[in-house]
Amino acid sequence: MLNNIGLPGLLLIAVVVLVLFGRGKISSLMGEVGKGITAFKKGVNDGTKELEDDAAQVVKDVTPEADKDKA
Repeated sequence: MLNNIGLPGLLLIAVVVLVLFGRGKISSLMGEVGKGITAFKKGVNDGTKELEDDAAQVVKDVTPEADKDKA
């Protein structure tokens, strides 16, 4: 259904939204969407960094038992 909208349909939808909500409301809404996207990206980057830090801290001793006795 949405595959057949095309450019004229999108322009019509944009004009209707602009008329219904006004330029100021849409501008503030897009600002909030931008802040949300920025916060999401920051959260993903922080989560990735935290996982990398945890992986770096987990260092296992892989020395065979026989070699540990010699040292």
